[in-house]
Amino acid sequence: MILHDVETESRDYIEKLQLNRLKQTVNRVFNKVPFYRKTFLESNITPEDINSLDDIEKLPFTVKADLREHYPFGLFAVGKKDIVRLHASSGTSGKPTVVGYTRNDIEMWGNLIARAITIGGGLPGQTLHNAYGYGLFTGGLGLHYGSEKLGMATVPISGGNTDRQIMLIQDFQPEVICGTPSYILNLAEKMEYQGIDPAKTSLKYGIFGAEPWSEEMRNTLEEKLGIKACDIYGLSEVLGPGVAMECHEAQNGLHIAEDHFYVEVIDPAEMKPLPSGEEGELVFTSLTKEAFPVIRYRTGDIASISKEKCRCGRTTIRMSRVKGRIDDMLNVNGVNVFPSEIERCILQIPELAPHYQIHVLQGGSLKSLELHAEWSEGFYRNMKETELVKKKIHQALKQHCFISIGLEIHPLNALPRSEGKAVRIVNRIKENTVT
Repeated sequence: MILHDVETESRDYIEKLQLNRLKQTVNRVFNKVPFYRKTFLESNITPEDINSLDDIEKLPFTVKADLREHYPFGLFAVGKKDIVRLHASSGTSGKPTVVGYTRNDIEMWGNLIARAITIGGGLPGQTLHNAYGYGLFTGGLGLHYGSEKLGMATVPISGGNTDRQIMLIQDFQPEVICGTPSYILNLAEKMEYQGIDPAKTSLKYGIFGAEPWSEEMRNTLEEKLGIKACDIYGLSEVLGPGVAMECHEAQNGLHIAEDHFYVEVIDPAEMKPLPSGEEGELVFTSLTKEAFPVIRYRTGDIASISKEKCRCGRTTIRMSRVKGRIDDMLNVNGVNVFPSEIERCILQIPELAPHYQIHVLQGGSLKSLELHAEWSEGFYRNMKETELVKKKIHQALKQHCFISIGLEIHPLNALPRSEGKAVRIVNRIKENTVT
């Protein structure tokens, strides 16, 4: 086991380090970023008012809309000449969010990813198969530079071209694989289709993220691939992957890199902090970033945190795995449903394959859900009493999600397979709806 020094320090040491770095960051944004100077003064706050970690609650929140309103470089704390890399979101709902990195930021990020890989089971001298997408998305390059920093042979395969990925896994014999869980599931099933047992490859550890995934999905991936599957967390606005990482020893929460980030959990309606153990919206403040520091950034991700020491020996705060995003939560006539809750349910039903889409049907002021799934291979070969099985699935969904969900079950391989992040939600207008 490789442990970074700060990962086993006392809470007192960690919090003193965080306070010192918080003061530096607040001073930095107050003097370098007009947006933060303006919002601080509007809240009657100056850097001199931050004397304890509790004082962070005096600072205003930052939201994604602030990044878009200051597109592309309005929130940078350094000049363009000091930027060595730019990343951006896809911008599917408007202008993308743009983030920048100085040379020191890139160095720090690489070190954090190297730490994350070791937390997830990787070691120097091993080979890492990186199936995260490269480009403006932070996943591919983030894991790539951290893997090299750790001293691993890094295979920059990116997403897609699944047949080639399978060939390289067999030929290069990697111990670690990285990617979105939905794509790695696709890859494992393609192996099975080709007559290859994915559990008999060289792979030992998987580092998966960039989309919410359930404990049931973890079990499916571990069983198919014969690996330990661990969750990695991050988002480009805060840094990219490496903000938090689940340890392979306990697989019970993600260790936050507290020497670089301060975490809060808030009630998204009241915008008030919640105590440890309570589920709410994750809020992060960066403590060491130069180019693009963020203050109390509302991530939209739903999770909880724990300060209990982990059995792996680390003392850093752990966050639970992300339940879902606030903007992914489906409010169906007053009942809140996360796609991950539906995933947990269907992955416990042996007659269904682990592939699905949720169709949101809008008709006037009313909304309903329709689950599109596939029969599992074993059931599809000997389909019997399908109506009885459908009734069982309907009842399981209603018991688990507290609403009635329509059901459309397709033959094998009828639904699209992920080449990166899975498309789980499809919005439709109900037929014969009068508007």
